[in-house]
Amino acid sequence: MIWGSGFALIKVGVEAGIQPGWVAFWRCFFGALVLWGLVLVRRLGMPRDLRVWGHALVVGTVLNAFPFTLFAWGEQYIDSVTAGVWNSTIPLFTLVWVLVMLPDEKPNLRRLLGIATGLCGALVVLGVWSGGQSSLMKGSVICLVATASYGLGYTYTRRYLSGEDIPAITLTAIQVSWAALELALVAPLLSGAPHWGGQGPMAAMVVLGAVGTGLAYMWNLSVVRAVGSTVASTVAYLTPLWAAIVGVFFLNESLGWNTVVGALLIVSGVLLTRTAPSRPVNGNKPGAGVEPVPPPAGEEKEEGTVQPARP
Repeated sequence: MIWGSGFALIKVGVEAGIQPGWVAFWRCFFGALVLWGLVLVRRLGMPRDLRVWGHALVVGTVLNAFPFTLFAWGEQYIDSVTAGVWNSTIPLFTLVWVLVMLPDEKPNLRRLLGIATGLCGALVVLGVWSGGQSSLMKGSVICLVATASYGLGYTYTRRYLSGEDIPAITLTAIQVSWAALELALVAPLLSGAPHWGGQGPMAAMVVLGAVGTGLAYMWNLSVVRAVGSTVASTVAYLTPLWAAIVGVFFLNESLGWNTVVGALLIVSGVLLTRTAPSRPVNGNKPGAGVEPVPPPAGEEKEEGTVQPARP
């Protein structure tokens, strides 16, 4: 529900005149405050290896600053419901990046079928048979670039940071802080002076950052440790549903049949890429499904890396 509501909060901000760069900045700023508060309360240590700080800078750029800005920009052209649907393609893009960047990961028919199914879903959402609206096409392309950036960020994290023995909250606080610093420098150039938009929209920014990026991360970490990453990853399937509920009932957005059908195809594609038929391995009993990509909400060791909450 939290991640699905995030798209509506972004929409409230951009419709009040808060420019995309500042929407992303406030999200990272308030999220970082919450995360550093958790670091201090738990008295967690800091990494001493400068390479970790460098990798966190890269992750903060491609997993926070860049996609946060793009989603806010995209929602200037499309509604929050459609943005929520595009967010559900993140596991598909993650798989593509995994196949490109991780040599040990091999494509198979099921994964390729999942990607193709997700692509068909995207075409249905766009309504390509009718030519598509220019604003829908523009906003959708922007959001899809954002989801591709998320996929790159998750894959980069898996390759370079997943083996680090660093508290997950500490690492996430560092990367979100890097993103906030980057946006503090870039937002004035891209979006000019900050526009507050009134008390309501700024309250939405506070909630988006503190709850949608800070507290949501902490809650997700608790779920991962309690029931495992497989259960926690179901957030990817529920996000479009909650985005639709909040967008329709609170922002009076419309919900076309093609958006519903397209979302179902995209989620089906994600499910295909994340599961495999049970089969005996080395004489053991058949196992459960295999997860080929990092879960959307995060993947960790006991004290390893977990990607932060997001739309």
